[in-house]
Amino acid sequence: MCPDLNLYLKNGIVLLQNNITSIHLICKSNLYNKYLLKILYCMKKSAIIIIITCLYLILTSCIGQNKNSVQSDNPEFRVGGDCEEGYCELMYLGIPKKINSIDTSAGWFEKGQKLLVTGTVFQIDGKTPAPNTILYYHHTDNDGFYSTRNDKPENQTRHGHIRGWVKTDKNGKYSIYTMRPAPYPKEKQPAHIHWLIKEPDIKNEYWTDDLVFDDDKLLIPHIKKYPRENRGGSGITRIVLKDSLQIAEHNIILGLNIPNYPKKSPTKNESGLNIGEDQPSFIPFHAFGPDKGTKTCPVCKYGRYHGIIYYVGNKPNWKDIKLWLIFLEAETIKRKKYLKVYFVYGNEVSYNKQKRQTELEKLGTDLNIKNTALTFVPSFSDLETEVNINKINPSVENTFIIYKHRNIVDKYINMKPTKENFKILSNSLDRTQGDFFDLPEPKYE
Repeated sequence: MCPDLNLYLKNGIVLLQNNITSIHLICKSNLYNKYLLKILYCMKKSAIIIIITCLYLILTSCIGQNKNSVQSDNPEFRVGGDCEEGYCELMYLGIPKKINSIDTSAGWFEKGQKLLVTGTVFQIDGKTPAPNTILYYHHTDNDGFYSTRNDKPENQTRHGHIRGWVKTDKNGKYSIYTMRPAPYPKEKQPAHIHWLIKEPDIKNEYWTDDLVFDDDKLLIPHIKKYPRENRGGSGITRIVLKDSLQIAEHNIILGLNIPNYPKKSPTKNESGLNIGEDQPSFIPFHAFGPDKGTKTCPVCKYGRYHGIIYYVGNKPNWKDIKLWLIFLEAETIKRKKYLKVYFVYGNEVSYNKQKRQTELEKLGTDLNIKNTALTFVPSFSDLETEVNINKINPSVENTFIIYKHRNIVDKYINMKPTKENFKILSNSLDRTQGDFFDLPEPKYE
């Protein structure tokens, strides 16, 4: 049976017109081979001449491209490293000339749980929005398959028909209305959404961690066997509800944990995990505050809204510490259940557990602390409390980690307790709330 010649000719012309990357797609993946013989068999002589002319133009481009793209195609130099042959190139198949910051996938109109994936794309510093960045996504249908459609060639590939693009707006924001994907049938991999990123000033596309859902029962066993790479930040999202709509807020940090990424973070002093990564659980000793006498994990009990973890290591400045704690206690009173503050003292010099307990109890009493948790660990490399996985540098004066819904959204190092810095921290809490801060989570059995 002959294919729809008009459809394939039209698609080929669109590929040629869109941009040079589309030609790169054809050169590298040979997607046209599947249909070429059928087209030539069914077409008349005049049409064959047109096709041969098009192929000549494509091949000419390929020859020039092969000379100039050796470095970008070599995994040792390619931003993002290796990408499975023929996989990343599919990002450009059917790509529209104009891409908006909001997209609605074919899945939105099909059976399944309605889902809004939305967030902000940031530069490598985790704070500067990244406009004009193209995000390509694709995922399974409600039955766990990358089901195809016969309407367009781009919907007949291994990526399935639930696929699309968004380009971040001037504030780095994007939104995708789709349906929640199902896991692969009879497999133990959690349901996920694939991402490919194309930055305006990076030659090639690269992949980031799949978006997965923290309420997926398959997630934890899979992570234990296959640890996440945190490419572009954590891909683990926490669902909130707006009526029957599930909302997954997912920010992406360009270049984070991406091999061969040419830009570097401007941070001079390293301490703590990166913005965009998840705040891990750990169990410090509680000397004073609401959970006194326990080893309560910060995000396990207080991870839903905002949290500030204030670390001080081997260089305590007690005058500054007291000023910071007075300010942070006032913020907890103002923000109520929406903010939890932890002070974690990790001075390993002359450590004595009982002495440290007494020291923090006196501090809490003197400052009339009610809401802030005053906690301690033997050192920031301690394995028993698991504080080591936070990667805190004990030599800096302090490290402030701000998380929201268990994800690190801001970080500051060596902050002095000035009015300007108090305002910076307070503004950070306001800025990182987002549009869905106080929406409820689903209720699980």
